[in-house]
Amino acid sequence: MKIGYDRKELDFDPPEERVLGVLIPNTVEVGLTGVAAVEYALDNPIGDKRVEEKVRPGEKVCIIASDITRPMPSATALPPLINRLNAAGVPDDDIVIVFGLGSHRKHTEEEKRYLTGALYDRIECIDSDPDDVVRLGVTSRGTPVDIFRRVAESDFIICTGNIEYHYFAGYSGGAKAVMPGVSTPDAIRVNHSMMVGAEAYAGNIDSPVRKDIEEAGDILGIDYILNAVLDEHKKIIYATAGDVTAAHRAGAAFLDKLYRVPLKERADIVVVSPGGYPKDQNMYQAQKALDNSKHAVKDGGTVIWVAGCKEGPGSALFEKWMTEFTPDEMIENIRRDFKLGAHKAAAIALVMKRAEIYLVSELDEKFVASLGFKPFKSLDEAFAAATAKHGEASTVYVMPYGGSTLPVFKG
Repeated sequence: MKIGYDRKELDFDPPEERVLGVLIPNTVEVGLTGVAAVEYALDNPIGDKRVEEKVRPGEKVCIIASDITRPMPSATALPPLINRLNAAGVPDDDIVIVFGLGSHRKHTEEEKRYLTGALYDRIECIDSDPDDVVRLGVTSRGTPVDIFRRVAESDFIICTGNIEYHYFAGYSGGAKAVMPGVSTPDAIRVNHSMMVGAEAYAGNIDSPVRKDIEEAGDILGIDYILNAVLDEHKKIIYATAGDVTAAHRAGAAFLDKLYRVPLKERADIVVVSPGGYPKDQNMYQAQKALDNSKHAVKDGGTVIWVAGCKEGPGSALFEKWMTEFTPDEMIENIRRDFKLGAHKAAAIALVMKRAEIYLVSELDEKFVASLGFKPFKSLDEAFAAATAKHGEASTVYVMPYGGSTLPVFKG
């Protein structure tokens, strides 16, 4: 079989009798795509009326959109939505598009134009501002609901975004546009500090992080959502609109059909790759694939992480935590004081608590060892070492597209 690694593919030929499975996305029939999928979703909302039947002339409408770090193609998805608002008597001047920055940097005007296309010249497009917020309350888990003023003071709030697996919130999409999207660093730290809980993992709709997000959304009051599921080329292959919870769950169910792979048993060894460049350009990017692999490996097993990482760790804070703290210290530190960048180190620490990690990369071997991984320059060498550790009868899963495949153990 072929395993993506940087800009090439590695040949991998493990003994067939040891391979429990090659875990890849499922084949799912896709109907409408792109704008057609969005129009269908808006024509057939889930758990609610059509948006043009809900909004009223004179209302100030706020659309929360994803920022430049997210793959949501807002320039494709938003025009059909705004056309319906216009048809309901809401002029462009009564609509604002707010980019939910969360903890990210502000956009350039060129980036705003890229994100919204022709809408940029029609609709006011602004970044959220964590220094201009309204305190609406506090969630039952202690997260302050401090929301960007322009959102909080709008009459009709629409959340947009794409739905994909999130390694501690369960899924993206839905109310996640609000928390962390248009919230504050302090609120995000409280919410994200729950990432080390046993129930905070990809594909769990009952993650405490997701529940806290949705409680914050309820306190604000979200009137509508428009979410999409994207293919590997970032094109819309499914869209859902309507009630913030019901429509989101429909999108999550479609995502599960595509990427959730049930397992009857876990393996001694899991070979996982993000799929090659650009997903393995640095360790920070490649982490998602590693995180998904933890669901397929036995306790005490070995994960062979195949990731070129030519650009190194990808985050200075991430590197600092990986080299200076033990896994237990990282987990405790992130629970006590969430820090963006360090959170990925804590996520890797959770994998390290379950399995030993062999890293096949372009990085210096001493540096790799300083991060707590066992370094290898060859997949074959790494697999031979894992076999020597676990025995000639040890079992294997292969995950060639680890970031897009969520193993779910059904044992």
